[in-house]
Amino acid sequence: MKSDLYKSVSHLMRRASFGASYELLEKLCEQSYEETVEQLLEPESQPDYDELTFFRYHPMAKTLYVPRHAQLNWLYRMTNSQRYLQEKMALFWHHIFATGISKVNRDAMQAQIDMFRNNGMGNYKTLLIELAKDPAMIFWLDNQENHKDEPNENWGRELLELFSLGVGHYTEKDVFECARAFTGWSFINEYEGIPSPPVPREFQYYEDDHDNGEKTFLGHTGNFNGEDIIDIILKQPACAAFITRHLYNFFVADEPEVPKWPNEPPRDPKAIEYLSKIFVESNYEIKPVLRALFNSDFFKEALYQKVKSPVEVVVGTLKLTEHLGGPDPEWSLIIKEPNSMGQDLLDPPTVEGWHTGKEWINSGAFINRVNFVADKLKNTELPGVKTIIENVKQNSDINVAESIVDSCLEELGNIKLETDTYNELIDDINFVDGSNGNGSIDQQIANTLSMIAGTVEYQFC
Repeated sequence: MKSDLYKSVSHLMRRASFGASYELLEKLCEQSYEETVEQLLEPESQPDYDELTFFRYHPMAKTLYVPRHAQLNWLYRMTNSQRYLQEKMALFWHHIFATGISKVNRDAMQAQIDMFRNNGMGNYKTLLIELAKDPAMIFWLDNQENHKDEPNENWGRELLELFSLGVGHYTEKDVFECARAFTGWSFINEYEGIPSPPVPREFQYYEDDHDNGEKTFLGHTGNFNGEDIIDIILKQPACAAFITRHLYNFFVADEPEVPKWPNEPPRDPKAIEYLSKIFVESNYEIKPVLRALFNSDFFKEALYQKVKSPVEVVVGTLKLTEHLGGPDPEWSLIIKEPNSMGQDLLDPPTVEGWHTGKEWINSGAFINRVNFVADKLKNTELPGVKTIIENVKQNSDINVAESIVDSCLEELGNIKLETDTYNELIDDINFVDGSNGNGSIDQQIANTLSMIAGTVEYQFC
């Protein structure tokens, strides 16, 4: 049986990272749960990934000649970087501040993800200011078209609706005044040649294009610029609740889709209140909120309350099975997998990002999820699968079907199945006599693992 610490750390790594190999979990269990949380919160204390080796084998991931090279760059980094929470937080902000390569050039998108890495666990005010100055976001929401004589409301509307407050906490007048405050926030434009669209490279504030008139925003009046607007937003109680509910939804348990939030209360109002209080008292620092979240009882008890996103399925499976630990040519195929499951990395469907939770597991996506994981888990040549098989053989009675199934479920994260599903797994085990050799037992365990991957319960983390 796995220790309680092992189970807790395993749960933590599924949420704060993308899962972990058995070897890493064993190593983390040499320290306390709280120490692991602190290690996650200090990503710079850990090595990133071997960038030089990766680019030597995949040079296009550095030059970003086409969009899929940017996707490869990030998916590989998620799988191989030891700065686990940093990459997970970059994905978190990508979910919220949804920007896509369908419109924005790939190098600008990569620069935005780098910005999320650098600021995603820091101060929220700083993050919003950097976002407002980010060329990819400016181009995505057309703020380069926001002029003092002709305001464009796209950025101002999304800043209030999707990035900070949520519907119901501002008026149309506030959107217009917000847009006025961000006039002149644009970029220096460069071209990559005739076939390519304009590529925003660097933030540029055009003072002569800024509206210096008096503005009234959320009850405050003054000659506001963009940073003044962000200061006012942060003082709204709705802001803290909005961001902490997003954190709860991403790390703890699935919430309703964001458009439903004005009419549906949080799943755990006390948790949101607790996190919001910390957020405000820390002057809008993200790290103290994450520390409180990961150490809370509501987080530790929220086992299998979240449907894995496609990226979590793919990266988590690669980590668990230790498949493609290095820059293998197969990576050029792997980058297609999240898209086949409904999440085209770096290209969310709308400014709202992806609809998460059970919407991830519609019929078509479910089949692709199951096939990807099952194919890896039944491959007895993969290092991680070999480790799991050896653990099952050591910790179970391989002559008893129930014991094999129980051990496989424990190895995959202490999954609890419906009775009928559990019995089907037991019935599927066919014992062989000794003349068939140990390899048959290994394959039987691998087949059981792959069948577990096909259950509804396995889609949760």
